[in-house]
Amino acid sequence: LEKHKVYLSAILDLYDRRIVSYVIGDSNNNDLVFRTFDAAIQADPDAHPLFHSDRGFQYTNRAFHARLEAAGMIQSMSRVAKCIDNGPMEGFWGIIKRERYYGRRFTSREMLVSMIEEYIAYYNGRRLQRNLGVMTPMEKHESYLQAA
Repeated sequence: LEKHKVYLSAILDLYDRRIVSYVIGDSNNNDLVFRTFDAAIQADPDAHPLFHSDRGFQYTNRAFHARLEAAGMIQSMSRVAKCIDNGPMEGFWGIIKRERYYGRRFTSREMLVSMIEEYIAYYNGRRLQRNLGVMTPMEKHESYLQAA
């Protein structure tokens, strides 16, 4: 049985915990992160959030820093070897693995990609979260838009 890896790059909004954008790729490289970032900008060009990440090579290079500056964002990074600084994103990785990945066998790349896409739609639109007042991330997002 041949094994293949897929990489999921995602951006999570800290306010409403929704996955703003994500890209699934075959290698963990700058292109994967740049495409995820560009998709987030395209989804909400007027947003100028603080962009927090770990210290992966994709986030520490000049090309990524230039993208952040062009989008009017400030960069924030976790301290070295302190994954807890990136807790909400780490939490999402744990949730998707626990709820949809561990204990399952994916016999094709398509099956795994389909699971990820379906899970993110479920997570954003149907998965209630206690820390959001028992709302889904999209309900929290909509309530923010209505109040604004």
